[in-house]
Amino acid sequence: MKGERPVTDTKPYTPKDTKFWQVTLSLALASFFIFASMYAVQPLFPVFVEEYDIGISAASLSLSFTIIGLIAGLIILGFFSDRHGRTVFMKAAVAGATIPFLIIPWTDSFVLLLLFRFIQGMALAGLPAAALAYLNEEMDRQSVHVATALYISSNALGGMAGRVLAGAVTDFFSWQTYFYILGAIGTTMFLLMLWLLPNSRFFEPSDLSFGHDLRAFSYHLKNPTLLLIFGLGIVFQTSFTGVWTFLPFHLQEEPFSLSLGSISLFYFAYGLGVVGSPLAGWFAGHFELPRVRIAGILLLCTGIFMMLSTSLWIVSLGLGLICLGFFTAHSLTASSVGELVSHHKGSASSLYLVSYYIGVVTGSSMLEPLYERWGWQGLMSFLAVLPLLYIAIVSTVTSSQKKAPE
Repeated sequence: MKGERPVTDTKPYTPKDTKFWQVTLSLALASFFIFASMYAVQPLFPVFVEEYDIGISAASLSLSFTIIGLIAGLIILGFFSDRHGRTVFMKAAVAGATIPFLIIPWTDSFVLLLLFRFIQGMALAGLPAAALAYLNEEMDRQSVHVATALYISSNALGGMAGRVLAGAVTDFFSWQTYFYILGAIGTTMFLLMLWLLPNSRFFEPSDLSFGHDLRAFSYHLKNPTLLLIFGLGIVFQTSFTGVWTFLPFHLQEEPFSLSLGSISLFYFAYGLGVVGSPLAGWFAGHFELPRVRIAGILLLCTGIFMMLSTSLWIVSLGLGLICLGFFTAHSLTASSVGELVSHHKGSASSLYLVSYYIGVVTGSSMLEPLYERWGWQGLMSFLAVLPLLYIAIVSTVTSSQKKAPE
């Protein structure tokens, strides 16, 4: 017997089942920790610059290496998830993300810190590589959007908490203490997953070679509908990350002149992402998913346009709309991937997440020339129009294909 085997005499979990909420809670907690771990170093860049006597670009590698490890892990672990089961990799992801937090504080080498962050990135990829496929396999089709939305809303909560707490704990103690705290949290989350998360019942392992799986990746990449979904992930994340990357520079200047400590409080806007994802799942169950996704895109773009204001209240409201719209659109897009394929769901989900994190790299590392040339106003205008332009092009192409004679 290979990995988890399907059980044919049971039905998918529904909200009436206790295990539906066990699955939802355990994956939400794991997601919280994974994303807190991923972004925990972002507020610590100035500390690393001073402590290790390095430049800002070098300090930012503590996040970039994690993202690179994550992308590699999504591809590799997506393969293994399709053949050896879902739960083993999700549990291992939490354990693998925890251990580096207990080791890094003992080293004085920034190179070793980067190495462990890369390893950590590969390890934590086990959760997102398998979680969406697991939910689509184990949950009732009418209820999976709710569970997926709660899982993704925990992404937002974890990312927010990881950033906000990093500054607070480091100010009062040290970044090493913060890493130990994350290690303790990770250990707790791992034990909860062992207790709460049920084994797969409907997983069907692939007995095919890795070469076949690579061809399956290629097959997904030849699917026009999936390509549009992957492109959507890149566009969403580019606009979203672009705002947050350059916001501190903007708010430090006139007319705001805010300190970095004050600017860090704006990360609480991520809390609206916690609300937006479950609401998106509820609305998708009552209305058509594409319509709810379009509404999320419009909220995202409206919020970015509000960044052009010189009023701090309008900027604050705009950041809330950005998070609400982004996590609404993202949660529904992510959940739709599993419904568009019948085989190699782990690989398809991994490809979507790879595109999503390509957007992170694009939004954080490739927009500086636009910012230097056009300034804040030009960059925000570009980021607001980008999702609208993409949707318009996709709609035009799709409409043309439907009208084309056979």
